[in-house]
Amino acid sequence: QVQLVESGGGLVQAGGSLRLSCAASGRTFRTYTMGWFRQAPGKGREFVAAIGWSGISTSYGDPVKGRFTISRDNAKNTVYLQMNSLKPEDTAVYYCATTTRGITDNRELYDYWGQGTQVTVSS
Repeated sequence: QVQLVESGGGLVQAGGSLRLSCAASGRTFRTYTMGWFRQAPGKGREFVAAIGWSGISTSYGDPVKGRFTISRDNAKNTVYLQMNSLKPEDTAVYYCATTTRGITDNRELYDYWGQGTQVTVSS
């Protein structure tokens, strides 16, 4: 069984920064793709970013390109999401997820999910 635990969410003013963390257990972390998704009230779950097993390959959703950075530390079984220049429209619950596939923005291909962490950006 895989467990993913997100942390680092909170309330921040527009223009500020936050770093989310996702600690993984129960799977050989270093061999799997990790992703971040978000879900705002009344909206579907949206792809944010993904990172391949080596940490070299990454992909980002258009709304966050140039502002967010995904990274991973395989020694710590942790994936991070550095969020800069935050906007009120970034307000959402952020989820990390894992897949045995390569990098993908398709949430249907991710098989384990964390419980989420709330990010609120005030204007």
